[in-house]
Amino acid sequence: MGNNEYVPQLLRSGSSPGANYIEANESIGDKDFNMKIKTCRRESKESSYWLRLVITDGSAEMENERNSLHQEANEFVLIFNSILKKREHNSNRN
Repeated sequence: MGNNEYVPQLLRSGSSPGANYIEANESIGDKDFNMKIKTCRRESKESSYWLRLVITDGSAEMENERNSLHQEANEFVLIFNSILKKREHNSNRN
């Protein structure tokens, strides 16, 4: 039963960062860019959450795949944090 609810949520949150990153790069200003990057970060965190909940068949291959995707989602969170911190640092210098 769990995966019937988890997987659709994961598909939505997992595809969102890419689309929002494209929108961020087409933003109309710094505030808009930052909000879209924050959305990317939030959706990456959500993907990480859903990946923890997804039930695999228990095979080592599936567990490794899930763990790899979970790690990748966490790395995206770090990347988006870094983008925001760098922009904040640069705006404080000006």
